[in-house]
Amino acid sequence: MGETPRTVLKALVERRRWTYREFRENFEAAGQRSGVKNLTVSEAQFRRWTSGKIQGLPAAEACRVLEDMFGVDVDQLFLAPSPDAPAPAYNLEAEIDMTARDAQNEAGAAASASISDTAVEQLRDDVHRLARRYAVLPPFEVLRAARTLREEIERHRDRTQVPVQQQELLILAGQSCALLATAAFDLGSFDGATRLARSAALYGETARFEPLRAYAGGTLAYVAYFSGRPADAAQYARRAAMLPGLGDVARRRLAAIEARAYGHLGDMASAQRALTLSTEAGNGSLDDLHDGVGGEFGFSEERLAMSNGSTCLLLGDGRQAEAAAQRALELVSSRPPATRSLPVVGGAAADLATARLMRGDLDGAAQALTDVWAVPSEQRATGLLARAQQVRRTLTNPRFREAAPATEIGERLEHFTRSAPYQLGAGTVAVLEG
Repeated sequence: MGETPRTVLKALVERRRWTYREFRENFEAAGQRSGVKNLTVSEAQFRRWTSGKIQGLPAAEACRVLEDMFGVDVDQLFLAPSPDAPAPAYNLEAEIDMTARDAQNEAGAAASASISDTAVEQLRDDVHRLARRYAVLPPFEVLRAARTLREEIERHRDRTQVPVQQQELLILAGQSCALLATAAFDLGSFDGATRLARSAALYGETARFEPLRAYAGGTLAYVAYFSGRPADAAQYARRAAMLPGLGDVARRRLAAIEARAYGHLGDMASAQRALTLSTEAGNGSLDDLHDGVGGEFGFSEERLAMSNGSTCLLLGDGRQAEAAAQRALELVSSRPPATRSLPVVGGAAADLATARLMRGDLDGAAQALTDVWAVPSEQRATGLLARAQQVRRTLTNPRFREAAPATEIGERLEHFTRSAPYQLGAGTVAVLEG
């Protein structure tokens, strides 16, 4: 048997099995309900109250709060329990009322720690619109817009405790970070792109959104093989492809990236296997990023054809490279002019020029380069610059050394790669060679 409580207050506290901290929290909450702000009780004061060692009664405000907490007259709370009389009856109605008011206050606090669903919808629309317009915007503009969006999303995320809103804002922050990574890569900042892609992957992991992790893994693979680390690139692509919940578009993108990595390694068998995988129809599966949002997060047929054409060049298969590049140009030309991706037009045209040079067709290469010259300087991104450099190197083949047009084209290509504003890696981009 435990020791008989010295006060009714002590008996009621023990009945509720409250620790000092729980008593204080309930006391402070009752004070708020009674309109008494910043009223609390120290542990020493709590011990005096429950032990019966105080003279008289606490302050009037504390008395009102104690009566509200227990539904018992304060004069009775500080008396010793009578051995002949039961302790004051447990006031069930008062307890339910107190619990209901606590729940109401806490629900109100939770509601105040949320944001408008309309604000989340607007942020979602802004991120998705930027992703879908990426191909027609200069990378520097995307970088600034995505940075502003990410900061705004994080500000909103700090203001809400609603789980559904937190989840969506995490995904949107990750998507904006992924766009930042791609823009940084297109501007030649490989270190920045790596950090941003890893941040996007971390957002995806935190939100349990695997398509975002897969997209970020593909970006890391791009950076790796353009940095001269094709083995790392293949590993990034393979690891991303193993993630669950990916649609056919995501898997085609990763297969095409893996093929390019193996092309850099000179592994013809593995590259061909990945090329075949990238063109398979799939099973019709979709995901919420590559298909639901699309745009830069998607992987259009023309981008697939351009990428596979570059892989064929790495493997020395000029005939297949030429066919793939021509298909990419046909596909992108079929789109409305306002939605055509100029980097794809320029990249496929540059690959087409290289493929034609491989079979000695200088005039055909010069014709293909017409589409390269048309790409505005602010949209000359990393991939296009690397392809232009490959055309320049192919022109150094002995068969072209005495040809005046080859010299003129080479000089123009050098100017082309130097004229991209904001491009940090124009002179150091890794080449597309096996």
